[in-house]
Amino acid sequence: MTGAPHDALTVVLATAAATFVWRALGALLVGRVDPDGAVVRWFTLTSYALLAALVVRLVGLPTGSLAQVPSAIRLGAVVVTLAVWWLTRRSPLPAVLAGSACIVAAAALMAES
Repeated sequence: MTGAPHDALTVVLATAAATFVWRALGALLVGRVDPDGAVVRWFTLTSYALLAALVVRLVGLPTGSLAQVPSAIRLGAVVVTLAVWWLTRRSPLPAVLAGSACIVAAAALMAES
């Protein structure tokens, strides 16, 4: 496979350049964007909607090893996630981490038995 390291380097450099462009654009526009404005609100709600769609997809139609976890355990993890989200005043990161931890713990307990 001649040229493979150069292809990988090209992909890494292109990805870094694309990331840098968006970060630079964000740094330039940060002073002009109203954090309570309609655009920021739209992005926030869209990100919540995408996360909710992913959760519904993973819980309702799981694939791979997640499909072996019973639906009751998956739904229990959703309940834990929502409880943590509510208790942390709508902070998605701790909620997603708590739900993920529930799934991992349940899978580990199932593997032992």
